[in-house]
Parts: sequence; structure tokens; C-alpha cells
Amino acid sequence: MAISRAKKTEKVQLLAKELESSTTAIIGTFTKLTVAKDFALRKVIREAGGKYRVVKNKLAAVSGQGTQVEAALQGLKGVNSVAFTAGDPVALAKVFAKWASENAEFQFKLGIIDGKLLTVDEVKALATMPGKEELFSKLLFLINAPAQRLATVINAAGKDLAVVLGQGVEKEKFAGEAAA
Repeated sequence: MAISRAKKTEKVQLLAKELESSTTAIIGTFTKLTVAKDFALRKVIREAGGKYRVVKNKLAAVSGQGTQVEAALQGLKGVNSVAFTAGDPVALAKVFAKWASENAEFQFKLGIIDGKLLTVDEVKALATMPGKEELFSKLLFLINAPAQRLATVINAAGKDLAVVLGQGVEKEKFAGEAAA
């Protein structure tokens, strides 16, 4: 069934608006995907902060013009879908890869992050990386660790001196000099 030109224009404008702020897109293909599984996939991607659309190849190419995901949407062939987000690309890749591994009907084609095209293997590798928040917490720990160690050493010197003086007083080591 053919789509009217007005409907195509509307779809292009809607997808273009959604893709404007997107920095990450993962393109995939599917065969014999049931409605229930499609609904489950959309739900998983939505929970990761992304959006998922089944796209017509030419309309996707037109919609992506001038966006950061433009290169991924050019020259698509076959049945395609795109998951995209402006948020954490690792979170999207993780949930998408997990779902795809459990459902053989879906396969990755390519991905794009900040204008850099990713192969299928790179998309799968992205899914195994820690997320932004985890990386930030590790980085902050590494930055904070030397300061913590320095504070511990400085505190230890004073503590050790107090312990030595306390033991000297207990054993009356300082009493003989004071009496003499």
C-alpha cells in the first residue's frame, strides 16, 4: 500500500525532529518479528532512554540530513529499524545487545556515535563497556585516591607520635628527667 506524499512529508519531519538531538543511533534488521516482541523491544529501549523506529530507507536518509546520525542512515537496504538516543550510548547498546542476543530475529547492521560509524563488532563491544556514570565514579575515585592517601599519611604521623608519647608516659620514661 502506497503512502501519500503528505504522509511521507509528515513522517520525515517527525523523524527529523527526533533525530536532531540524537548523538547515537544503532541500525538493525529483523525478520519475522512478532508484534509482542516488537512491543517488548520498544519498551526495553524506552527504559534505557532511547527511541525505536522501523524506518523506510529513503525516508530515513532524508530525515537524517544535517544530524549527527546522518552517515548511518544513508544507503540503507532491506528492512531496517533504528534505535537512537541523545543520552548514554552505552546504556542503549547494552539493552539492545541483550535483547538481540535473546531474539535471533534481530541482527545489528551498524551504529554511529557522535558522527563516527561503528561496525557490528564495535556495537557489541560498546555494549560490554561500563556506562557513563560508572566511568565517572571510577575517574573520581582515581582522582581522589592520592589526596586520601596523603591525608592518611599526615594523620598517621600525628597519631603515631601521640601513641609513642602515651606509651612513654605509661612506662614513666619521662618521669626521671622531670625529677632530676
